[in-house]
Amino acid sequence: MASTSPTPPPPQLPRGGTTIFPTYRVIAYYGSGEFPGLGVLGKTPAEQAAPAIIKQASAYAPAGRRILPAMELITTVALSSPGPTGTYSSSGNPAVVQRYLDVARKNKMMLILDFQPGQGEFLPQVKRFERFLTQPDVGVALDAEWRMKKGEIPGKTYGSATAAEINAVSSYVAGLVQAHNLPEKLFLVHQFRLDMLPDREKIVHRPGLATVFHADGFGPQKEKKEVYAALKLPGPPFHIGFKLFYKADTGLMTPTQAMALTPQPDLVTYQ
Repeated sequence: MASTSPTPPPPQLPRGGTTIFPTYRVIAYYGSGEFPGLGVLGKTPAEQAAPAIIKQASAYAPAGRRILPAMELITTVALSSPGPTGTYSSSGNPAVVQRYLDVARKNKMMLILDFQPGQGEFLPQVKRFERFLTQPDVGVALDAEWRMKKGEIPGKTYGSATAAEINAVSSYVAGLVQAHNLPEKLFLVHQFRLDMLPDREKIVHRPGLATVFHADGFGPQKEKKEVYAALKLPGPPFHIGFKLFYKADTGLMTPTQAMALTPQPDLVTYQ
């Protein structure tokens, strides 16, 4: 009788398991590997950023849950000029993504690919990086601030995204999770004004995705708390993220203060 090899176990998250929340709390650095001024992640080489992220993440351990460190890498960057694609957005560089993925993987971290489509669309940009999204440790973030209508210039006004385009991307990514038997995948939607997601109530939950509505915006603590409350970010089955700015915030919240927010964030990003 011919022998049969055992079925390999399904891929897992970097620090074990197949479900992100509520097992873990995700703590991330945000930035670009090509434009260092866009966030703390790109200010030092990825190899130096990784231990700094892990150290920052460890400060959240007293709040409970296991900690899952992450890098949120701006993969396509909104531009003030038409750029190479005519969409006021960069094309993104797979070699840069691979470099960060290698470092993230070495340190058992998640990598989140952040997309700023300018006058383009999210879905075509995301699809160009499919070979990374079929990996068990790579998620997606959609930045509505930088989704511009025709005639709008990034940095001159705030962008917005419809539920239909968010749902199109989540359907595609959830399909990859199912097709490749992947663990739950992070799916972030950034927002700091209500009009950035004008029909947010129509955004749907997808099996296989840990969908996080992520509260952005910098300023003094009082203002950040007011914005966080005003956004009325939806609860289960969705999750909630919160961004802190090392330099732009006035009186940077401590991890204890961030964990005192109601509702308590499942994910905290530093820029």
